[in-house]
Amino acid sequence: MEMYGIQYSLPRVVLLQDTGIGVAEAAARTCYDSFENSENEAIKYIETHMPEADTCDAINSIEDSNLLNDLAWTYFHHSILEHANLSFLVRGTSRGVLQEHARHRIQAISVRSTRYTMSSVINAFVASKHGGDKDFFINKILDFDMLVTTDKEYNKIEIGAIYDKLEFQSQRVENFHDIAVAKSSLGFIEEFGGNASALFEALENGKKKRNVGDAFKHIITDNVKVDMVVTFNLRSLKNYFTLRDSGAAYFQIRWLAQEMMRVTPSKYLDLIIKK
Repeated sequence: MEMYGIQYSLPRVVLLQDTGIGVAEAAARTCYDSFENSENEAIKYIETHMPEADTCDAINSIEDSNLLNDLAWTYFHHSILEHANLSFLVRGTSRGVLQEHARHRIQAISVRSTRYTMSSVINAFVASKHGGDKDFFINKILDFDMLVTTDKEYNKIEIGAIYDKLEFQSQRVENFHDIAVAKSSLGFIEEFGGNASALFEALENGKKKRNVGDAFKHIITDNVKVDMVVTFNLRSLKNYFTLRDSGAAYFQIRWLAQEMMRVTPSKYLDLIIKK
């Protein structure tokens, strides 16, 4: 996908779990004490019984609800939709999108940590300083496919800037190797120094430096890919789709919203997206 002259990869999304709309109808019927008016037998059953496991399963399998449709589109009683939740696995969005996600208050979000997952980048830099060069680093990071931008020449510029920031830091910090490499792996530098590829592989197969990102988070840009699991209740998802599928939204989060919408079952979309 091209935007403003730059090529980007699109995020991938899978719906991991959804709780169904039946509980939302049960909640609405509780408000109005109108279980007997439901077209769903499992909801009617609640009028005179505490539901057993089989009934709960049937409630969670409900595909349509006339009451929810009326509340959503006639009376705009959207708080009922908070009883339905959906969880999405997202891969390959950008750190820039995370800034946009932070503006959506009601969500549960767990994101790939740069504190714990930057070892390979740092290992490539250390190897480039002991038998390699800047080109070794750039080519190695290119293989990681860690940027949402896909133009090779543009990504070389991005990765080159990462190298330059690490080089600047390495000249300012006396104990650079101590903060970059696990203590048990420091011996690899002397053992494989002069052979960047061998040193990189040794560092990759050795113990990883804990929290290595604490010292190096500054080197990455908004173009770095991140993975996350995000959970919305249906009311918040309505707000998210309304704002983020808009032409006024930041283009990368618009792409993500569209992918999330694509994998959202119609029983939810019918309640939150105007036809």
